[in-house]
Amino acid sequence: MPQFDPALFTPQLFWLLLTFIALYALMALVALPKIGAVLDERQRRIDDNLDKAAQLKAEADAAVAAYEKALAESRAQAQKVIREAADRLAREADERNRAQATRLAALIKSGEQRIAAAKAQALANVRAVAIDVAASVVERLVGQAAEPAKLEASVTAAFEEQGR
Repeated sequence: MPQFDPALFTPQLFWLLLTFIALYALMALVALPKIGAVLDERQRRIDDNLDKAAQLKAEADAAVAAYEKALAESRAQAQKVIREAADRLAREADERNRAQATRLAALIKSGEQRIAAAKAQALANVRAVAIDVAASVVERLVGQAAEPAKLEASVTAAFEEQGR
């Protein structure tokens, strides 16, 4: 094998060293600075994006806080409106109930008065009918007409006995 020949081994080492130094210099002077610039630009964009994300997150948090505050205020306002409406409706219902109670009391009093008048009229009619019936019964039984004063006194006594 010729590559293991000691006479050829030293020049091979020289060319290896020369090629290594040339490739190292080429990499150090050309390729690595370009790769470093790309990596720096990438890191700068990542940092910018992280800063923008942090800023947008802060804005979103502020918007959420404002939304929650507005929502709480809206709920409080809605509760206040509901409470006011319920109070107003309760007052109106109480006023209507009082007016209706007054109207019903007047109707009941009027009805009681009409009932009392009808009862008195009926009792007066019953007394007159009772006197007429008693007169006709006495006339049929006895054969002659009874005295109206005695008939009226007897019917009045009977009514008082009955508690009318």
